[in-house]
Amino acid sequence: MKYMILSYGSQRDYDGMTGKATGDYAWSPGDFAAVTEFMRDFTAKLEASGELVDTRGLVDPVHTRRISGSTRAGLPVVITDGPYAETQEVLAGYWIVECESFDRATEIAAEITECPGPAAIAARAYVDVRPITESADSLEI
Repeated sequence: MKYMILSYGSQRDYDGMTGKATGDYAWSPGDFAAVTEFMRDFTAKLEASGELVDTRGLVDPVHTRRISGSTRAGLPVVITDGPYAETQEVLAGYWIVECESFDRATEIAAEITECPGPAAIAARAYVDVRPITESADSLEI
């Protein structure tokens, strides 16, 4: 079965990683290098195990566009450029893994909590694990 592991962040997190002042901990170049190395090693380990299907990081939320509304429902379509409120977390990246069980996917996701970085960031970090459906027939209705 395939699972998607989703990691989240905010524009403030992205700004801190690039050394911009955020009122929170600003990352040093060493902090950023340690995270980059951890992510490369984590991904290489998944590749070596044969469990990695795909992974991508996403650029800053400031480059996001949100489309809402519905012409079908008689509502105007509204396009809003990011960034959004600093407290709003957005998808920062993902891994798609194919493994034996939800428990194994959870074990993989739990390894991400070992990622180095500022304690203030780690304290509010989380990842989600979600099974990927292959068809509408597999949805619970």
